[in-house]
Amino acid sequence: MTNWGPELAVILGIIEGLTEFLPVSSTGHLILVGHALGFTGDIASNVEISIQLGAILAIIAYERTKLAALMSNALREQSAFRALMQQRKGAPLGAVLRSSITQYPNLWFLFGLGLAFLPAALVGFVAHKWIKAHLFSPATVAASLIIGGIIILVVEGRRQQVQAKELLEVTPRSALWVGIAQCASLIPGMSRSGSTIIGGLLAGLDRRVATEYSFFLALPTMIVATIYQMLKSQAVFTQQDYVALAIGLVVSFAVAWAVIAAFLTFVQRHTLRAFAYYRVILGIIVLLVVR
Repeated sequence: MTNWGPELAVILGIIEGLTEFLPVSSTGHLILVGHALGFTGDIASNVEISIQLGAILAIIAYERTKLAALMSNALREQSAFRALMQQRKGAPLGAVLRSSITQYPNLWFLFGLGLAFLPAALVGFVAHKWIKAHLFSPATVAASLIIGGIIILVVEGRRQQVQAKELLEVTPRSALWVGIAQCASLIPGMSRSGSTIIGGLLAGLDRRVATEYSFFLALPTMIVATIYQMLKSQAVFTQQDYVALAIGLVVSFAVAWAVIAAFLTFVQRHTLRAFAYYRVILGIIVLLVVR
């Protein structure tokens, strides 16, 4: 059995950073590696979620310019939107709201992110304990890897009708579909990134836009999940455990930053089929080993 400490933190940090934003499931890989090394139990399950904080910080650092512009523009658009609603003078509310989507894209983008966050947040809040107790196993991860890989191949084989070629063109309706797709990622092995990117492709997003939108949606989703888990971990972690976790966070941050840049370049020229084949092959290998 491998004990939790700095050495294991480095290993898990590398795995988290490599897999968090690729459609291969970081949680699934952490579970598989944990079982292979004999790192299981309460500390393991808490580490597997808490170590995501490093990847969250990598998104914030990588997208800091866009995030700053998005927030400042949305704040300015909020005042204009409020004035528009006060001056609509009996105009149909639905028509005013639809026209405002193009007028105030930053404000509606943030609203869409909130909308996309809700489905998985609600399902996760209700089913979190059951999922953690029954689905955090290599067999579940293997099956999910295979199923998710097949779904990616099917979706990539369809002729996509692209409706959004820029990030701010993602409508609240498309955002909601991405959010519904994200619910699948609550099953270990399905992949949050994979679920949201595929949901984005089905909603008419360009592959790069779907990928980058997945990064932005990761912020509220992963921040809430990580903070919740870390607060619960106070009864499990010792001071030494937190030191090891900090090392893992630094490693996952550095690796995730590099992966984000590389993956965005990759999806501009390639499909996700390579990741689908990897998922299926890994899933079959795991099923054969754990049988």
